[in-house]
Amino acid sequence: MRYLGEHEENIIKIPNNLQVWIEARRSHHLSHAQVQMARELGLNPKKLEKLDNHKQEPWKLPLPRFIEELYFKRFGKNAPDKVLSIEERAKQLGKKKAARKAKKEAARKAAKAGGGTDTQESSI
Repeated sequence: MRYLGEHEENIIKIPNNLQVWIEARRSHHLSHAQVQMARELGLNPKKLEKLDNHKQEPWKLPLPRFIEELYFKRFGKNAPDKVLSIEERAKQLGKKKAARKAKKEAARKAAKAGGGTDTQESSI
C-alpha cells in the first residue's frame, strides 16, 4: 500500500490494485481519463507494455489513442461522463469503507445494548 498526504488526518491508503494503475499512468504517459477508460475496458495494467510498442511495430496506434478508440467502439462515447483520478477513487473507497465500518460498529453496539441475546437461542 502507498500513502498520500503529509498530515496524519489527510493520509489516503492506495490499495495495491490501484497502485499498479498509478505506475502504468506514469510509465505510459496516460491521462486520468485514459486510465479510467482502460479500467472500464478491463485492460490489465501489467500488459500495457505489449500494446505500447508502436515505435517497433508501426501499424500499431500509440497506446493513448488505442485506448480512446477501443472505448469509443465499446461505449459509443469519446470519454467517461465523470473522470476521477486514481487518487480520488482511492479517497472515495476509503470513505465508503469507513462508513461501512461505522455502520457495522453502531449495529454491534445497538445489539450489545439491546440485551446481547441471539433471537435464535431465545426462541428455543
